[in-house]
Amino acid sequence: MIDVKEYKDAEKVEQWIWEVDAWGNGQRTPGDAELIISGDGFYVIYLDSYQGETQDVTPHFFGTDGLGIEFDNFATAQFVGMVALSVILFSGGMDTDFREIRPVMKEGVVLATVGVLLTAAITGAFIYFIGGPLGKAVSLPVALLTAAVMSSTDSASVFAILRAKKQGLKHNLRPLLELESGSNDPMAYILTILLIQVVGGDTTSGSAWAVVLTFLKQMGIGALAGWLLGLGAIQIINRLNIGNKSLYSILLLSVVFFISSFTDLLGGNGYLAVYIAGIVMGNHHLSYKRSLSTFFDGITW
Repeated sequence: MIDVKEYKDAEKVEQWIWEVDAWGNGQRTPGDAELIISGDGFYVIYLDSYQGETQDVTPHFFGTDGLGIEFDNFATAQFVGMVALSVILFSGGMDTDFREIRPVMKEGVVLATVGVLLTAAITGAFIYFIGGPLGKAVSLPVALLTAAVMSSTDSASVFAILRAKKQGLKHNLRPLLELESGSNDPMAYILTILLIQVVGGDTTSGSAWAVVLTFLKQMGIGALAGWLLGLGAIQIINRLNIGNKSLYSILLLSVVFFISSFTDLLGGNGYLAVYIAGIVMGNHHLSYKRSLSTFFDGITW
């Protein structure tokens, strides 16, 4: 029998959740799934209320010990990640005051492009030179490809840390970091595609120009689609008169997913689009903006 009173701190509360999760000799039922979801929810609330912090419980919630998703299924893992990141980026953009990011716009773009390039180059060189002594030698293109995959900032982590910890960063550092993390995916994507071609032996100038054009297409269409679709969503939400006001949250969530997927279909970067759409909608008059922002803050965590 589990004595809940024994668990006084966050680590023991987490262990208790794992013990409850394992109850029943690992046999999963719909009731077990509900218990896991509620336990994870209580754990997040406990951390935020009593520990002053939040923690990512997504692996436990969605993984093999939670809802049973096997994360060696890359398509499913990618889908879950894309949905979560779209919501996180939109929520972060919606909470961003454009007056804060205007002074750091140039610096943010430089960090999201040149910064990502330098990160990939330095990390790739480190992997290349350290691999030999460790018995894991790889060619320089493979080392750079490995670095390019992880060269962009983890948007989910940046937004979560900056919004939860409230470090009180000065000199516009918080909006600069958020702008960079929300717009650096196209550069990392292009570097990855280019280096895959190099590793595969396709180094023709035509391919290189195609990669450059893809980068410009990703950035341009992503930014333009986010701005236009954000303005369009404002008009739709402000003009609609839905009887059940709680459905406005569902409507906006559907808009976020539409912006991301539609931009991808156009050849743009969906993550950049939802982030810019969030900024546009957060800095214009929007019906029920307070409740919508609260809803997205909640599901973001």
